[in-house]
Amino acid sequence: MRYLVISDIHGNLPALAAVLRDCPPETYDRVLVLGDLVGYGAEPGAIIDRVRALAPHVVVRGNHDKAVCGVMDLLAFNSHAREAAEWTTRALSEPQLAYLRDLPAGPLLVDDVLEVWHGSPADEDAYLVWIDDIRDAAALGRRPLCLFGHTHVQGAYGSGEGHPVVESGDTWTHTTLSIRLEDRWLVNPGSVGQPRDGDPRAAYAIVDLGARKITLRRIAYDVAAEQAAIRAAGLPELLASRLAEGR
Repeated sequence: MRYLVISDIHGNLPALAAVLRDCPPETYDRVLVLGDLVGYGAEPGAIIDRVRALAPHVVVRGNHDKAVCGVMDLLAFNSHAREAAEWTTRALSEPQLAYLRDLPAGPLLVDDVLEVWHGSPADEDAYLVWIDDIRDAAALGRRPLCLFGHTHVQGAYGSGEGHPVVESGDTWTHTTLSIRLEDRWLVNPGSVGQPRDGDPRAAYAIVDLGARKITLRRIAYDVAAEQAAIRAAGLPELLASRLAEGR
């Protein structure tokens, strides 16, 4: 079974389109989406429709998905995120808002090997940034391979003897890791629509259970097109400018 794993699209249609061109349907069997379809970007409705058209096996909700559809309040958001969430709510149709409202919370068990979260298994809105927090989350996992998003930083963290901690920020196009199911792996595919690891390219992952391999991939997309769409929508300038920096 080969899974295309995407997360944190954040309303960025050029980025999602680039990922789907880079990873055509014949290269995977199922799609897993780890949350935050919307927020920040200027094409939230198109993103929801495009994701639904993929018929993903699992979609777990993110904090921006919850905020936009009214499941959580905006008190924890900074002013730019709050303005983008309010704009997104107005931009979406009622069926699109209902779709976000119905998304399940993580953690979710996918099969005998895979588990997915947005933030952490203890708190769907928690950020797993520091290695100690990642180890604590790994101890709560119920499957050998746990996939999460939310931090917008691509990486893989293995618990077995001699296994590396692999984080993005380098200039790779792809890196492939072999895994043993006797170990515990936590994998963050990175953000499709708003990377924050210094690399502006869209990030995603392929999990090939048959080959016991995880591939972390980056693909360039038309950043200028998304910046223009954000500015045309009247969203905060920071949301456009940061895309070129990967921050």
